[in-house]
Amino acid sequence: MVKAVIYLEGGGESKELHSRCREGFRKLLEKNGFKGKMPRLVACGSRNSVFSDFRVAHQSKMHPFVALWIDSEDPIADIEKTWEHLEKRDGWEKPEKSSNEQVLFMTTSMETLIATDRNALKECFKNNLQESALPPLNNIESKNRKELLDILKHATRNCPSHYEKGKKSFELLGLLNAKTLRKHVPSFERTWRILDKYL
Repeated sequence: MVKAVIYLEGGGESKELHSRCREGFRKLLEKNGFKGKMPRLVACGSRNSVFSDFRVAHQSKMHPFVALWIDSEDPIADIEKTWEHLEKRDGWEKPEKSSNEQVLFMTTSMETLIATDRNALKECFKNNLQESALPPLNNIESKNRKELLDILKHATRNCPSHYEKGKKSFELLGLLNAKTLRKHVPSFERTWRILDKYL
């Protein structure tokens, strides 16, 4: 029996991108220590769809652990107070008997994680990557999500296939090294700690 289900933001309305989204997260988890104890991963598209699917699953109590893994969109005042952030930013009401640990954040977006792992970027984009255009790793979670997206596009502008959300971002997600991310991204360290606890 699957112990945990995680609802993922990403993939838009496309079945192909939903599949690539699941595959990217699956590879990230499997290659970084969770092989053999994987959760069921459900790509939902928009963040509102993620929240809706999560609420239904949480209320059904069919699984010991149900979570949503989404962008925070904006920097978070306190990464442990996840529902407080979502209530303030998105107007979402915390479901009854849910906990802050059921919200896993990419702060502020998937691009934060991707911009952090320089080795994964070099593996994907080879020598055409302009590494000097990437942001400093210090306090990278405070960077605006649009700014990070623009930085990644600029740093890969001379590559045969430049960075873009969708197929390329999910490919990169599967290449990321959790040790690197845990060192530089506090919300990712928190996510790994929670997954270690429940998976």
